[in-house]
Amino acid sequence: MPTGTFDGLLSARVRPPRAAHALLLALLAAGCVPTRHDIQATASVAPVHPSYLAMYDARPAERFPLPATDVSAVDPRYFRQEVPYPRREAPGTLVVDPGNKFLYLVRENGRALRYGVGVGKAGLAWSGAAEIKRKTEWPRWTPTADMIRREPERNGPWRNGMEPGLTNPLGPRALYLFEGDRDTLYRIHGTTEPNTIGTNVSSGCIRMFNQDIIDLYGRVPVNTKVVVLKADEHVEPQEAVASARAAGDPDEAS
Repeated sequence: MPTGTFDGLLSARVRPPRAAHALLLALLAAGCVPTRHDIQATASVAPVHPSYLAMYDARPAERFPLPATDVSAVDPRYFRQEVPYPRREAPGTLVVDPGNKFLYLVRENGRALRYGVGVGKAGLAWSGAAEIKRKTEWPRWTPTADMIRREPERNGPWRNGMEPGLTNPLGPRALYLFEGDRDTLYRIHGTTEPNTIGTNVSSGCIRMFNQDIIDLYGRVPVNTKVVVLKADEHVEPQEAVASARAAGDPDEAS
């Protein structure tokens, strides 16, 4: 099934989802006959709601045409969606919960738009309040000295910077956080590794699905306040987040 399309909903009754289909083919190629248990286990993979596929579809009009993001293996709680917001930050504030891997754009009436994020080492090392002092479309990326030291083969060739593009680790947009006039070196940006959303990663700050950072970029102006929580501080209780699943239709995320 091509990335960004969704024929699975129409055909789910007559064939297993893509992941199940692939596993069955692998079993046959290995000379194995799938048992009823194998079929039941693979058939439990839920298809992605078409509204989410549209949300993370290709963006051909971008400066660098952006392909669709394959979200078939993503826990739906990390899809963009509106949720209740129990804290007291003012509407328009961004709140980053590194421990639970969420970023919230606070709205009116106790609501927030929640995005799934991946958290790099820098994203766990800093907490506090800051402001977005710079916004960049298709940013240039320069690894820090620490990133080069940790992964010299991967990051060393780019010590003088990488031009914007689809392989740039910052993705299509970046938000730069400052405390007064001091650059915190904390960034909220896109990613070339969408499979890392919802996880801790080796480097970087706060990464988002490319379609999500484009959406967020269009919603927040320069001077937006950003609150970054400590790793053990959470907007929503961890037990609630652990059991939460998206409702299926993300219309409220508009």
